[in-house]
Amino acid sequence: MSFAHFWKKTQKIFLVYRYKEPTQIIGKVDRIKKLSMEILEYHKEKFGTDFLENKKILDKISIVRSKVLKNELAGFITKCIKREIREKEAKEAQLEKESKMISEEESTQSQKIQTTSETSSDSPITENPEQELPKETSD
Repeated sequence: MSFAHFWKKTQKIFLVYRYKEPTQIIGKVDRIKKLSMEILEYHKEKFGTDFLENKKILDKISIVRSKVLKNELAGFITKCIKREIREKEAKEAQLEKESKMISEEESTQSQKIQTTSETSSDSPITENPEQELPKETSD
């Protein structure tokens, strides 16, 4: 047996038991993400936040023979739906918070205007400037 022949055999064995490269895992995630997004593009209204219901709906609208792939697709779809709901709630909360801040600013501005009008009314200015003041008499 030559060294080259021995090296090819050991290299094949080494490659079989070698740790998976990250690019392969990323490729797998990209495939699941791509398929899930394609399914959501056409059937988004059918899916919800329940994993088991999403698996049943996935069975109805497609043929997925692999149990693992079906579970991963249903899980990713559930994750996407939940993320969208969370983002929508966060936006609504942010808008509500901003509207409260605006209303508080308006109320503080109106209070400032009222206080300035009250301080100006305390001054001894007559309401009717044409009103005559009593004349001084000289004796």
